[in-house]
Amino acid sequence: MDRLKAKVALISGGARGQGAAEARLFVREGARVVVGDILDEQARQLAGEISSQAGSRAAVAVHLDVTRAADWRAAVDACVGEFGGLDILVNNAGIFNMSGLEETSEELWDSIVNINQKGVWLGMKTAVPAMRRRGSGSIINISSVAGLTGSTGSTAYHGTKGAVRLLTKAAAIQYGPEKIRVNSVHPGLIATQMVDIIPQGQRAAFQTMVPLRREGRPEDVANVVLFLASDDASYVTGAEFVVDGGLNAA
Repeated sequence: MDRLKAKVALISGGARGQGAAEARLFVREGARVVVGDILDEQARQLAGEISSQAGSRAAVAVHLDVTRAADWRAAVDACVGEFGGLDILVNNAGIFNMSGLEETSEELWDSIVNINQKGVWLGMKTAVPAMRRRGSGSIINISSVAGLTGSTGSTAYHGTKGAVRLLTKAAAIQYGPEKIRVNSVHPGLIATQMVDIIPQGQRAAFQTMVPLRREGRPEDVANVVLFLASDDASYVTGAEFVVDGGLNAA
């Protein structure tokens, strides 16, 4: 249970869903975690719950709008001030929309790009100097199977998640010599609040296309993120990990 012993992690969009599952798992594995989210009360409740279960101040919450550089600086400062540094960044925050190309307004496009794409870039840009001071680091960018293949809708979402995939590879090449690893994770349909906009009938039909015949759980993704955050993945960078029940192979 010490795969992340003495490490400090920052998780964006950490108040619920995949981010919350990652925060809980990281602390169980010995890390201290800063939960960043715009859902301030949920983030505080989660951090309090995690710390109570750990019997120590193992998690704290910060307000983090991933589109704002000042919020990112404050979040990294919290990692350093509360726990002494930063070793792991999980760029988990994101939004989803099902609109097709012509149905996507400029305002909707900008919103999705700012959160899903700009937010990942800002997170890496802000975290790298703190990791450099530690002598190494691990960045895990949450993309999607939508960053690997297309569909009849969700145009802006596909575009941003594809961008995250290549941003990851570019950063991995740039920062590999500094022992900062950067990898992407590509979940399929995971049962979180983000996908509640998908009608139940479509979700049920989608499951029949998945070889494992079920939706994913947040913990399914968290377990892969844990591996990438840990020293078990010390020779893994610039890679993409698909967590989709076999959908992309079908």
